[in-house]
Amino acid sequence: MIVVAIDGPAGSGKSTVADALATALGVPHVDSGAYYRAATLAVLRAEVDPTDVGAVTAVVGRVVIDRVDGRTLLDGEDVEDDIRGATVTANVSAVAAHPAVRDLLLVAQRSGIARDGGVVDGRDAATRIVPDADLKVWLDADVEERGRRRALQAGEPERLDHHIADLHRRDAADATQMVRADDAVVVNTTGLSLDHVVATVADLARTAAGGS
Repeated sequence: MIVVAIDGPAGSGKSTVADALATALGVPHVDSGAYYRAATLAVLRAEVDPTDVGAVTAVVGRVVIDRVDGRTLLDGEDVEDDIRGATVTANVSAVAAHPAVRDLLLVAQRSGIARDGGVVDGRDAATRIVPDADLKVWLDADVEERGRRRALQAGEPERLDHHIADLHRRDAADATQMVRADDAVVVNTTGLSLDHVVATVADLARTAAGGS
C-alpha cells in the first residue's frame, strides 16, 4: 500500500502530476480540489456570497459530492466540466478558506483512498487530509512558469500577464490553507516536462513504499 500526498500552489501541476502518478503506481487519484470546486459551484448556484461563512456552510452541508471514474458529481449530476470554468476558479479560494467547509468535505476526500493506497493532491493533502501519507511532496514552480501553463491551458498565450496576476491573487487567497508539511519533499517543476516530474515523484514513492 502506498499513499502519496501532493500539495503546492495553484498552477504548479498538482492534479496533472497526481493523475499520471496514480496511473503509474496503479492506485486511485483523489483530486481533493474537485470537492472544493463542486462546493463552490453549489454555492454559486444558490446565489450565496462565497465569503458568508454561515450561508456557505449551510449550502455545502446539504449537498452530496462524489468522485466517480475521474468525474465529479454534485447531487448525482456530472459537473466535471462546470467546475473547471473561470467563475468557479475565481471563487473557489473564498469557499475553501472556511474551516467549516473543509471539515464537511474531509470525510468524502478521504473516502477516495482505496485499501491499496492512493495519490491525494490539494492545498492541505499532507497536513490535513492524509497527514500519515507514506510520501509527502510539495510541487512548486515560479509564478511566470505557472502563468505560462495556465495561459496555454486556457488557449490564451497572449494573456500571460493576466494569468500571472491571477496567480498572485490566488496565492494570497490560498496562503492560509497552503502549508507545506515539515517532512514534504520539495520538487520544483520550473522548466521540467511532465514525464520528468512524474518519473521523479514515482521514484520517490517507490522508495517510500519499500521503506514503509
